Amino acid sequence: MTPSQLRAFHLVAVAGGYTGAAREANASQANLSGQVLALERAYDVRLFDRLGRGVRLTDTGQQLFSLTGRLFALEDEARALLAGESAPTRGHLRIAADSAHHVVPLMSAIRAAHPDVTFALAIDNSDAVLDRLARYDADVAVTARGVSDPKLSAVRIRSDRIVLFAPRGHRLAGRRRVSLKVLDGVDLVLRERGSITREVLERAMAAAGVRPARITEVETREGVREVVAAGFGIGAVFESEFAGDDRLVGLPIAEPGLDVAEYAVCLRQRRRLPLVRAFMEAAEQSG
Repeated sequence: MTPSQLRAFHLVAVAGGYTGAAREANASQANLSGQVLALERAYDVRLFDRLGRGVRLTDTGQQLFSLTGRLFALEDEARALLAGESAPTRGHLRIAADSAHHVVPLMSAIRAAHPDVTFALAIDNSDAVLDRLARYDADVAVTARGVSDPKLSAVRIRSDRIVLFAPRGHRLAGRRRVSLKVLDGVDLVLRERGSITREVLERAMAAAGVRPARITEVETREGVREVVAAGFGIGAVFESEFAGDDRLVGLPIAEPGLDVAEYAVCLRQRRRLPLVRAFMEAAEQSG
């Protein structure tokens, strides 16, 4: 195993394929492919599944990627320190977020100031977002999960409110505002465990003594929207995410306590990295 083999593997894993990795590294695809193949043969393992023009990490590859993420993150920190923490002019920023609505304005601010910076954005639930950050699979995160871990640095961006939504033909669809009590005995469609939207709503329902009937669990916001539209129950979403959809009607909730803050988060030890610092400064200016 050589540093160049690990670097080649890491570049391909980040880019999701050899073409993007070669462009980022200003190297030939053949060279990168040869380095990765040599690493696989040296340890008799398969690190990628080849999928057309792209690749997908195997289980072993995913574990190695977590390690190389930490390895090259430390190298980036050393470079930033020796360069005097200069401002970013180019580079690749990996972002994990629980909502595209809350993170895209920050990405736009960075792109306006540094046009050559590229991005990778992963959308997941709040718990998974912080897990990606801890595993060095993301450089920064945007999440509604409040953090108290001293290893993390957080900046409050904004506050958003949870609203309900229902199919247009639902018996509650004509209401301008509803109480949580209307959810007693009603079918719900919610995100998976780990979603802050679900966690806050369930906590509020428990405090109000509300017990819904059946809960259909869906992994993505888009999935929740489609399942609600199909008549499986009432859904919940951040107000800023409830875009126009003729099939659905928003139902603002009367009770207080359903406002949730969104935070930009990074590992405290990595905040000096130019791109991470730029992202967190953009978050501070947006608040």
